[in-house]
Amino acid sequence: MTVAPVPFDPDLLPAYQALHIGGSPPLGPETVRAQRDGGGLMTRPVEEIIGGRPVEFEDRVIPGPAGAPDLTISILRPKGGVRTPAALYNIHGGGMCMGNRFWSMESFVELVDVYGLVAVSVEYRLAPEHPHPAPVEDCYAGLVWVSEHADELGFDPGRIVVMGRSAGGGLAAGVSLLARDRGGPAIAGQGLYCPMIDDRNTTASSHQYDGIGWWDRDSNLWGWRFLLGEDAGGPEVSPYAAPSRATDLSGLPPAYIDAGACEVFRDEAVDYATRIWAVGGQAELHIWAGAFHGFTEQAPGATVSRASKAARGSWLERVLGLPHATTPQVGYGRPAGGAHG
Repeated sequence: MTVAPVPFDPDLLPAYQALHIGGSPPLGPETVRAQRDGGGLMTRPVEEIIGGRPVEFEDRVIPGPAGAPDLTISILRPKGGVRTPAALYNIHGGGMCMGNRFWSMESFVELVDVYGLVAVSVEYRLAPEHPHPAPVEDCYAGLVWVSEHADELGFDPGRIVVMGRSAGGGLAAGVSLLARDRGGPAIAGQGLYCPMIDDRNTTASSHQYDGIGWWDRDSNLWGWRFLLGEDAGGPEVSPYAAPSRATDLSGLPPAYIDAGACEVFRDEAVDYATRIWAVGGQAELHIWAGAFHGFTEQAPGATVSRASKAARGSWLERVLGLPHATTPQVGYGRPAGGAHG
């Protein structure tokens, strides 16, 4: 398939071009560990991220899935007590093979401060060392623990949103499917930000951004190969690994789904929302014109980035019954550099 790419928003071009100055080598078996290590080195200390904000931080080690290692989660709460008894459960991005629970910490410090709620970020095992189902099972086990400890953490177990960006969005969708099918925690909403949900890579947008963009078609193919091995793109892929494979999207929590018009994940995001609507479910879909993958983090001051963050904040306020904030920042920060998804 040969298709012309959608042009970038001129307001975003300087940030996009800066990403490629002295860029890292393409993702692959020989480079994945170096890229992973590079991203870890650029993670800021939590104390520095929090700064002077009235936010408390702690790590907990909790049970992992049956027969698997324990998990580490990071918990953020407002100093002086939770003001709004709701929780955000974050799953970090990184193409299923990179990243750590601190990549989105700036955004969650802001959200805890602004809304007075609880935020939890989970450290899950990464492919290729730990292929499917390890990542999604880790994320689900963490969600179950957080829900079961809602009283201790200070929130209503019926007011929790599972959320993630890129690979984290795909895992958040997989966790939502698992919770439905296992009769697990009651999830108030699933925030799927530019989600990585389809291993087949057959869409027009997957072909449009081949060699173009922050996380392009080639990187995406490698991410899925790391997670699924030789099964990637084949007939036997679990919907908990690649949620676009699910044949039944009924009975899911309300979804917020977004993507840039100029990224590989655009068309699978549109398809997922359309299929939720088709079975009477709730989904809010935003495709941001001229935007590349990760635009809200790399160009936070751009007009389209501000609009995207405001829309994400508005949805959270509505689905969790949060007090209205004049400047919500739901941006999802991450280290700069590399081919992270």
